[in-house]
Amino acid sequence: MSLSQTSNAAPSRARVAGRYVVDDTDLAIIEALQEDGRMSVRSLAARVHISRAAAYARLQRLEEEGVITGYTVQVVPERIGLGTSAYVSVSIEQNTWRSVAEALRRLPAVERVALVGAEFDAIVQVRARDNHELRDLVLEEIQAIPGVKATRTWLIFEEIGARRDDD
Repeated sequence: MSLSQTSNAAPSRARVAGRYVVDDTDLAIIEALQEDGRMSVRSLAARVHISRAAAYARLQRLEEEGVITGYTVQVVPERIGLGTSAYVSVSIEQNTWRSVAEALRRLPAVERVALVGAEFDAIVQVRARDNHELRDLVLEEIQAIPGVKATRTWLIFEEIGARRDDD
């Protein structure tokens, strides 16, 4: 039996390169909550084999340390009318990446923004109702952001490995 299964005590918090180190129990808590973010503390404690008090304390600490930043709902985009998905690469003028990234983040159709080191500067995952809405998003909204030099769009035919329940 591992130490994380036998001890309810919170481990001392070590920092490495400015980051907190998590132990096996913390990782088990995170994994359980990623599977079911609505899980009660009682169920969480039983799942990771610690007391409710220890589960609550660890959960609170993980939130305070910024390891867990929030709880969310995962949806199947097609079931809410978002049948078109794409990746859009964005080339950005020098020194505008902060404002461009913020403007992209504010667009409702944007699901994810990643600044990258490639022949372009950002990759953006977007969702739209159809190809016409996608066209308008790219040509009228993303390309209109000050600092955006160019875009390139890749249509997503199917997402494999995404954590979602398809009935």
